[in-house]
Amino acid sequence: MLQGAGLLFFAFAGYARIATMGEEVVDPARTIPRAIVLALGGAVVVYALVGVVVLLVLGGDARGADAPLADVLTAAGWSAFAPVVRIAAAAASLGALLALLTGIGRTTLAMAREGDLPRFLARIDERHQVPRRAEIILAVIVIALVLVGDLREVIGFSSFGVLLYYLIANAAAFRQHGAARRYPRALQVGGALGCLVLVSTLPALASLVGMGVVLLGVAGRALRVRRQQQRRG
Repeated sequence: MLQGAGLLFFAFAGYARIATMGEEVVDPARTIPRAIVLALGGAVVVYALVGVVVLLVLGGDARGADAPLADVLTAAGWSAFAPVVRIAAAAASLGALLALLTGIGRTTLAMAREGDLPRFLARIDERHQVPRRAEIILAVIVIALVLVGDLREVIGFSSFGVLLYYLIANAAAFRQHGAARRYPRALQVGGALGCLVLVSTLPALASLVGMGVVLLGVAGRALRVRRQQQRRG
């Protein structure tokens, strides 16, 4: 169950992505926290209702089901509607992917501005005011992963990354003071411990690849900072 929760965590990546839209919303200090709470609360309610329905209909068989929602319709005698559920699931996945690409594009833009990624990715489209180059390159990478990689390993790698930066976010929020603090520190402690527990349950290969990417990124940034210091010296 813990590994399932860890793998499922990639589905919650979109809530952090909301914060990356700070340059594109009115009054982000007020709008973004409200959007995150409302979106997360709504998703939890929907997930809980769907989970209860699946368990009531399928019982213990739900744990081994490859397509539990389609199985629910079949068990209820509505198997003709199973293709509709599959199409809706694919459409929902595309919507989530679009949101992720949008958020990651803004993250890539910010990293390019800081020099952590190539500067040409910081280019903003003059007409639509979006980081077009970053989003196109990210879309190509995603398509390549889907076509070439094992989606289970890709999801595990994604969950590793999500849990890692949520761990960092909890650690950063723990250091907030004054008006910047919105929630008690106990919430950040619980969040950080939860991230550590879930990331320890992920498939070993996904965790090893994720750690390798992190170490490569840290080494690259350290090298860049060192070169900058040498130039200043």
